[in-house]
Amino acid sequence: MIRGFFRLIGLLLLAGGFVFLVYDGARSIADQALRLTRLGEFWNDINQVSQRSFQALIDAHAPFLSGFLNLLLNQPAWAVMGVLGIVLMLLFRPSKPLIGYSRN
Repeated sequence: MIRGFFRLIGLLLLAGGFVFLVYDGARSIADQALRLTRLGEFWNDINQVSQRSFQALIDAHAPFLSGFLNLLLNQPAWAVMGVLGIVLMLLFRPSKPLIGYSRN
């Protein structure tokens, strides 16, 4: 059941990454310049307070992750969501059936 839940989350993240890819592509064509939605901008548009509190939490408890968090938040949203979705779907894929004997 947990495997199915994480595969669903991976599929939703992959779909969200695809939506952002199409959105950024349409926006780039309309503006005739490359426009990418960064993950930090998207999170800021959704809930600015939670982003600030998460950054404060990271700075207080794990300052060595602050650089990684800034790097992650500056990446395109479609890339982060797509890669995370693919990783979740690969990690929680069903196991291959054994050949030659049954598992009872």
